[in-house]
Amino acid sequence: MPGTVPPDIDALIQSDITGINKALSKLPANLSQEEKRACGQLDFFWKHGAYALVMGTRPETLTGLADSPIALASFMLDHDAASLELICRAFAGQPGGLTRDDILDNITLYWLTNTGVSAARLYAENKLSFLSAKGVSVPTAVSVFPDELYQAPRSWAERAYPNLIHYNRLDRGGHFAAWEQPQLLTEELRAGFRPLR
Repeated sequence: MPGTVPPDIDALIQSDITGINKALSKLPANLSQEEKRACGQLDFFWKHGAYALVMGTRPETLTGLADSPIALASFMLDHDAASLELICRAFAGQPGGLTRDDILDNITLYWLTNTGVSAARLYAENKLSFLSAKGVSVPTAVSVFPDELYQAPRSWAERAYPNLIHYNRLDRGGHFAAWEQPQLLTEELRAGFRPLR
């Protein structure tokens, strides 16, 4: 989930969390289809990513995650629509990158280490916009997974990372690519670092 969103678009979409202002109708007219699609995905995320807002503004209220394994599991399972669908398929016995054991192992790791609440600190301590460009000038690789919260358009990646050395759109994987598609992510890491040899 690279930070590639132009600041003006990021601010416009975040200002419309309630849906009242209809930010998508105020977007610049010259956006490509790929950029418009990304804006729609971002709009959906900011309106439905309540977990990120809670973790970013009130992480202390999540103490129930340390008191109940059921609370922790329910909070972790309903991260985003694509991840929830993948998890539901796994529990229905359908192949798709995760198994029931993968999911239960992940939840158990957070439960046994009591890190459900502390994992939220990243959201609370980060004072930058999650998805906007950050002025990174080092060599950068961007892998775009189809089930990510938003698919970073190449045009945005090139503007956000002036030293973009690798950009690739993949055919599977999502927000938790390292968990869902570890082999594919490993191949992407190798491809991203290869030009630096």
